[in-house]
Amino acid sequence: MKEFCFKFEELQIYQEEIESLLGYRDEPLPAPFDEYVQMVLHDAKDLTDIRGAYHIPENAVIDYEKYRILAGEQELHIGKTVCFELKGADRLAFFICTAGKTISEKSTQLLQGDHPVMGYIYDVLGSIITEAATVKMQSYLQDETELNGDRLTNRYSPGSCQWSVNEQHKLFSFFPDNVCGISLTHSSLMHPVKSVSGVIGIGKNVKYRTNVCTLCPSKNCIYRKTKN
Repeated sequence: MKEFCFKFEELQIYQEEIESLLGYRDEPLPAPFDEYVQMVLHDAKDLTDIRGAYHIPENAVIDYEKYRILAGEQELHIGKTVCFELKGADRLAFFICTAGKTISEKSTQLLQGDHPVMGYIYDVLGSIITEAATVKMQSYLQDETELNGDRLTNRYSPGSCQWSVNEQHKLFSFFPDNVCGISLTHSSLMHPVKSVSGVIGIGKNVKYRTNVCTLCPSKNCIYRKTKN
């Protein structure tokens, strides 16, 4: 297993990305919201709990007939879609990433207090940080695997593409307890809430999709708003 701690600056998150997710992709963000975004970005520079990790288990195999992953004593029922997208993988990497509890707690406090607008901006930034940290983590995985001439698939997570979120506990069994400061509820929800987990296929014959939105039925994903 490899674990990482990311500085906010190295994730290269800019004001324009927040503005786009706030619905102002093609026009300036009006006052005072532009100032709010700048304040949130300035505050984010002090975050110290943006973390991620991946683990490549030995002898993990994909059962294409029963749409599952067999790894050690675990049997993960990933569903037909994810199984097909991992086709050609010789190895698998399970991963987790989080924006950390600091920004989640800040967002919740403001949303429930006197400044819900600022709380929502923190919430949006938390989602952006989680995605950016996961991309950064995957780039490190790519650097490691390409030494053998391998490539990576896209990332696929429990709760998407017909992969039940209830499988989350099985995925987390490959990591130490409270790894990266993330814990799971009995209902398989992650805390901090701005966290993500999943699997990545590794191999010389895997394929990477430039757009996976067509695979996902979610209507509420904030990133759908940025797609043409």
